[in-house]
Amino acid sequence: MFYSHNEAELMAIGSRIGQSLQAQDVLILTGDLGAGKTTITKGIAKALGISQMIKSPTYTIIREYEGNLPLYHLDVYRIGDDPDSIDLDDFLFGDGVTVIEWGELLAENLPSDYLEVIIDKSSDGRQVAFKAKGKRSKELLESING
Repeated sequence: MFYSHNEAELMAIGSRIGQSLQAQDVLILTGDLGAGKTTITKGIAKALGISQMIKSPTYTIIREYEGNLPLYHLDVYRIGDDPDSIDLDDFLFGDGVTVIEWGELLAENLPSDYLEVIIDKSSDGRQVAFKAKGKRSKELLESING
């Protein structure tokens, strides 16, 4: 578990995650509105060598960025109960890293292996916890924890 007191520290946690990522890794970011899901993604992108500005894909659903690995940044909040409205396979089994904000809404449509990043607001910042589901995600979590 990690703690952050400001946006820079939250981005540093994202960067730490990003340094351990490989093609086809899937991250599910969960947390309340304004918890810092996009801020974590900015840190991940920086670690992947992406210099473009990272914006929340709330209305576009998907944003793609090119870096050392492609980054597929999804926000599935707006697709709600209709995950078939986008072809997740293109991103989950592509040659990049997939970060899904509000991914818990996909439930049974999630892949069998992913790392959930849980961001909770606390009185003095954010608490970031992880749940690994699957072999690769357990390896990823060990790498992040050092």
